[in-house]
Amino acid sequence: MEEEIRAFMSFLEVERNASAETVRNYSSDLRQLSAFLRRSRGEEHDIPPSQITSNDLRRYLYWLDQHGEKASSLARKLASIRSFYRFLFQCGRVSNNPAEDIRSPKLPKPLPRVLTKDAAWSLMELPSARSWLSLRDRALLETLYSTGARVSEVVGMNWSDLDSVEGLVRVRGKGAKERIVPIGEVALHAIERYRKALPPALAPSAPSAPLFVNHRGGRLTTRSVARMVARYSRELASGPISPHTLRHSFATHLLDEGADLRSIQEMLGHASLSTTQKYTHLAADQLAAIYDRAHPRARLRANTQHQSEQEPS
Repeated sequence: MEEEIRAFMSFLEVERNASAETVRNYSSDLRQLSAFLRRSRGEEHDIPPSQITSNDLRRYLYWLDQHGEKASSLARKLASIRSFYRFLFQCGRVSNNPAEDIRSPKLPKPLPRVLTKDAAWSLMELPSARSWLSLRDRALLETLYSTGARVSEVVGMNWSDLDSVEGLVRVRGKGAKERIVPIGEVALHAIERYRKALPPALAPSAPSAPLFVNHRGGRLTTRSVARMVARYSRELASGPISPHTLRHSFATHLLDEGADLRSIQEMLGHASLSTTQKYTHLAADQLAAIYDRAHPRARLRANTQHQSEQEPS
């Protein structure tokens, strides 16, 4: 089993150009399965994938469920196993995929959380201009909100990706796919202020230098950006958010202002339009909430109460 897992990890890294986080998740899921099967069968050594049955996988998923795993986690682990077996089947290492006929658990589809436009504005204003690190944070927040890029895409940006004249930035998305997206003047101005404030030792020495750096001059990580966003957003009335909330807010606010779904799809780098369509539901919910708050005849209970107060006794 371990040999096949290592081969699959190599395939993901080399052939699929998967991110380090994706490879870690697949590796963790598959090794957890292997450990469970050894324990349940009382084996000291790994069990070959060809000897694992659908019943083994069902017992594993049931065990996970009994130990409190969320449906989303179960679905991800099952997807990892399916991908693993598809790889083994293509390589001729197994003759069937025992995970193929196992149904994934039904997942709730909550609408993504977004900031109001006022809250997004307030968040951008929170970093002070007292140090280059604060200016970096402001530029980073503006870039996340202005481009709708994923946090992994933003930390992967280099100075050479930025076209300040045309107001564009090159984004490297999933599977090493590149796209060019607009970036607003406010974000560009924030980036320029940050660049001018960089200590000489950290100033970009080559076009391929990372756009956003830490205090040692190294490229920022997604975790450090997530911590930074959470820290500033705690001051908002809506509470702490993640960088992905800014991506959702970007798309929803564009839709509110009349942008078409196809354009938003291109900017977000979604392969399927159906992925982008969730923002139409979100915008509709927001409009309904605004209507309920603002229209004098939106709610029957309030109208009935008002009428009863007006009736003579």
